[in-house]
Amino acid sequence: MKKQMTSLLLVICMVSCCLCGCSGAPGSSDSNELTVFNYSEYLDPEMIEQFTKETGIKIKYEEATTPEEMYTKYISGAISYDLLCTSDYMVKRLIDEGQAQEVDFASMENFSNIDPKYLKISESFDPGNKYSLPYFWGTVGILYNTKKVKGPIDSWDVLFNGDYKGQIIMQDSMRDSFMVALKYLGYSLNTQDENEIHEAAELLKKQKDDVESYLVDEARDEVVAENATMAVVYSGEAYLGHDFNPDLEYVVPKEGSNLWVDSWIVTKNCKNTENAKKFLDFLCRDDVAYANFEYIYYSTPNKAAVDMMDDDLRNNPAIVPTDDSIKDCEVYEAFDEKTTSLYSDLWKEIKSE
Repeated sequence: MKKQMTSLLLVICMVSCCLCGCSGAPGSSDSNELTVFNYSEYLDPEMIEQFTKETGIKIKYEEATTPEEMYTKYISGAISYDLLCTSDYMVKRLIDEGQAQEVDFASMENFSNIDPKYLKISESFDPGNKYSLPYFWGTVGILYNTKKVKGPIDSWDVLFNGDYKGQIIMQDSMRDSFMVALKYLGYSLNTQDENEIHEAAELLKKQKDDVESYLVDEARDEVVAENATMAVVYSGEAYLGHDFNPDLEYVVPKEGSNLWVDSWIVTKNCKNTENAKKFLDFLCRDDVAYANFEYIYYSTPNKAAVDMMDDDLRNNPAIVPTDDSIKDCEVYEAFDEKTTSLYSDLWKEIKSE
């Protein structure tokens, strides 16, 4: 009976595999394919084509806007992703939930291009650098129009003092918006103290009348077009903003901010880890890393790519933030379920009022 049941199960498994193979869904069993999940506009499409041309490995490419959206799509299982690039605290969550594979990054030919100081930063969410590979990094600050403000900006206070009613763009991101309020109040952006979290939520609720809108990728464009005076943006967006409109400046406020690191992980469901490593090694190559940098102008942890920059780029704090500008910055940490729910519930209240 046991042998018969085993045979029956084998037949069922074979039929299931065949059906899955015929579905054509991303993440299928084709060993010469990789399904890659990344933030929107975060990798030069030409580099994907180049990788396929060089290796014969096809890339199925998916995009998301925020870490939370990415996590929800990934964990639903609707698509089986092989590689995923997300933010530090979400990397930690995926590691803790057993969703990432350990990878011997040091065995990759181009891994030595990653500056060790960024690996050290990554250890705050990936001890021993066993699961994640740094891709881009930077800060969060204020991009503002120098013609429309009363003087140089150096504090988050301008977002809360009422002087710029209807002229402010906030990030449509729970962690980033709470970060602004928490740092302004003198708290850690990783606080799990309920009183501090509620205080930050109340501040964001009071601020809402002064906020023109909550945006992500479009925040920079609104300031460039002078539809808003200032916006909370990522450092890479600031460089492009100034490039489009020379009246714009970027500052990491004196109270401190978020130092973020976006990294790649190989998912637990990856069907061909060697091909995944080939893709990551390709991204670490100097010319490829520089091409991706030029595509989005975010700070790169790839020292070979930094060496390829001209002096104007290398000395621009929006491209390579100074040690002084990040001394009071923190890397996001993952919250436990209770704290995550509290932040999420309060964020929904803020957005709905």
